[in-house]
Amino acid sequence: MSVVGDDPWAVLRGATRARVALGRAGDALPTSRELEFRRAHAVARDAVHAPLQPEVVRAALPGSEVLEVRSAAAGRAEYLQRPDLGRQLAEGTDLPATGADLGIVIADGLSPRAVHEHAGGLVTALLARLPGWSVAPLVLAHQGRVGLGDAVGAALGVRAVVVLIGERPGLSSADSLGAYLTWDPRPGRVDSERNCVSNVRPPHGLGYDQAAGTIAALLAGACELGASGVALKDEAALPG
Repeated sequence: MSVVGDDPWAVLRGATRARVALGRAGDALPTSRELEFRRAHAVARDAVHAPLQPEVVRAALPGSEVLEVRSAAAGRAEYLQRPDLGRQLAEGTDLPATGADLGIVIADGLSPRAVHEHAGGLVTALLARLPGWSVAPLVLAHQGRVGLGDAVGAALGVRAVVVLIGERPGLSSADSLGAYLTWDPRPGRVDSERNCVSNVRPPHGLGYDQAAGTIAALLAGACELGASGVALKDEAALPG
């Protein structure tokens, strides 16, 4: 039984990070909720504009070879205004032709924070689930969009590419990492030819092991099918 002063919505709010049961103060939100909203908005905005820190990513992947590339976007402002440039490699980019089975691209996307916090853990978990797969050197991309993986994958000469990228921040999640898988990557691929595993952000989203297991299963399914995207259904790729 509740007593005077108890918040009857506390249990509901404690079960989700969504903004629910905020209450009212007259015809507006309570001051505390308004301040929480402004803080969440500021955190999301800062996540978008924060610079990618290669040293943080490298420190999370000791022993891994990491190559750095840039998209055709000259800076963050142009990247945000011209999504098409974020899908193209900067002129003069030189990557080794490896002929490997898999290329992994780590791109800042719209939340470099997500890359700093989660890319290392997800890459480590994924590589542990790919025995027998040859993997090209990791590629760290500045000002990158998902489609940049097609150009990188084609240059590396890999059979498949997985792009790990910071997702657009929300008011309750500024550190969400997404993974996009494309079989036979090359410029001109469209989104319907990819598979996505999103919201990798333990403990509030997918854990590294769960996400890596899903990606590895999708890779196995894509290898068998020779295609990814709408042709590759999750239920066909994942164990029952």
